[in-house]
Amino acid sequence: MDGKHMQIGEVAARTELSLRTIRHYEETGLVIPSARSQGGFRLYTETDIARLMVIRRMKPLGFTLEQMRDLLDATDRLDGGDALDAGEREALLERVRTYRQAAAEQVEKLRVQLARAEDFADRLGARLEQNAPAAHV
Repeated sequence: MDGKHMQIGEVAARTELSLRTIRHYEETGLVIPSARSQGGFRLYTETDIARLMVIRRMKPLGFTLEQMRDLLDATDRLDGGDALDAGEREALLERVRTYRQAAAEQVEKLRVQLARAEDFADRLGARLEQNAPAAHV
């Protein structure tokens, strides 16, 4: 973790999350600011931003706050310096694999929805072209 601390406004700009959303994630315990300024302002590090980006990527895929918390716990433990026995490590990796599979399935559903939406927009465009008044030559 680098020593640079950012205030919530800079974090919001970098993550494209609102101040309110970042505060909500703090209230739910998903992301806790690494420090506070003497004036009480929240201070975040690159690690905190990375954590917010995981949450930001999970949300549109329909993951719940509890699932986000579970995945972050698994990745925190895998990335932490604590020694894990082989069984515990494999259990954590299996949790991550499960979330990866769920994300891949949701991405495929979104691709289908996007293809349908694009088709719909194309059909509307074609209808407009069919019914447009003829151009005068």
